[in-house]
Amino acid sequence: MKVTPLDIRQKQFRRRLRGLDPKEVEAFLDLVAAEFEEVVRETLAAKDEIRRKSARIEEFREREKTLQETMVTAQKATEDIKQAAKRQAEIVVSEAELEAERIVQGAHARLLQLVDEIGELKRQRAQFEAGIRSIVDAQLKLLEVFQSAPPAPKIGENVEFLPAKKAAE
Repeated sequence: MKVTPLDIRQKQFRRRLRGLDPKEVEAFLDLVAAEFEEVVRETLAAKDEIRRKSARIEEFREREKTLQETMVTAQKATEDIKQAAKRQAEIVVSEAELEAERIVQGAHARLLQLVDEIGELKRQRAQFEAGIRSIVDAQLKLLEVFQSAPPAPKIGENVEFLPAKKAAE
């Protein structure tokens, strides 16, 4: 069962003799709900960022595929030119080979760039996950501190009544 900030705010506790201070419980629930809302917002933002990065990676993959298809097309064109005229084909082949080499080098450079970008995205993701873990750990520690703290004494137990002064003296 997923807990939402609304669930936290609407949680009701049974009252017992000398039970919890309702204001303190409500204040703590409001604090927890606010922190939980922040974590939910951050998670949604991170998911959105991951979706955008994934879309960008897919775009780069499509570009790489297009470059590969372009290389195949250039090679086929080279073969057709060879069959049409040997002399002219030699010139076209040499030019096509130079162009293909440039395309391959460009594709290879782009591939290396994509690999670097993917590595950076993985590093950013790991860093983000570590940040979220540290936030969650901090919240758990805070919760443990609140749970282990002794309850505050009631105000009525600490007040002594003074005898009333006599008006005649």
